[in-house]
Amino acid sequence: MKVVIQRVSEASVTINSNIVSNINTGLLILVGIEDADTVEDSKWLVSKIANLRIFPDENEVMNLSVKDCNGDIIVVSQFTLHASTKKGNRPSYIQAAKPDFAIPMYEQFVQLLEHEVGKKIQTGQFGADMKVSLINDGPVTIIIDSKNKV
Repeated sequence: MKVVIQRVSEASVTINSNIVSNINTGLLILVGIEDADTVEDSKWLVSKIANLRIFPDENEVMNLSVKDCNGDIIVVSQFTLHASTKKGNRPSYIQAAKPDFAIPMYEQFVQLLEHEVGKKIQTGQFGADMKVSLINDGPVTIIIDSKNKV
């Protein structure tokens, strides 16, 4: 499971000209799921994300987590995070999980994150053509792959 975490001052997801998610201070998380992912990958990532100290404290030092600053979160499924670009110019997405596996994993990830941060997580819509807007604060962007835990 791969995630791209962006600290934002605002973010939104629009589908068919309708805003389906909208936050101010918090995190926009793009999630890519592969067939080798497990519940343990989700649990590890959720704990890492919820406690990642990337928000400024009173001294403008990144010492606070999204939980500490009561930030909001949008999670968007993005299979293209598993793109392979080794051959040619057309990316291959063969490593990305198919919807029958990816959708339950994605939903479970969101539920685990809601439990960890103690609040509702906003989302995009799996498989939809989404327009994601954000103002990256910092900018702060962090990429984590659950296969690189050690």
